[in-house]
Amino acid sequence: MNAERPCRDAAKHAIHEVRSFEVVAPYTLCVCFEDGTEQTIDFRSVLAGLLYGPLRDVELFNRARIDPDARTLVWPNGADFDPATLHDWPEYEDEMRELVRRRAD
Repeated sequence: MNAERPCRDAAKHAIHEVRSFEVVAPYTLCVCFEDGTEQTIDFRSVLAGLLYGPLRDVELFNRARIDPDARTLVWPNGADFDPATLHDWPEYEDEMRELVRRRAD
């Protein structure tokens, strides 16, 4: 590979930032992004396993905040989600549910 030329095969991954969010129902957030879009996400189906399971405690879930550096949702127990995953949640929800289910087994 030529060090002077950027790699043309580099994966193109959309970079998104969470700008704001609002709790709209138990375990459900309306998340707003830098591009003006928003997703209303019901997280109940992925709240399992060591990392996400503790978020079934609604008081802990409601302590979500936006990390000022990563610009994504984070919780006090260390749980977080890639902001691109949140942005395109309908595309990732089934995959996330399966991943969490496998880790919980």
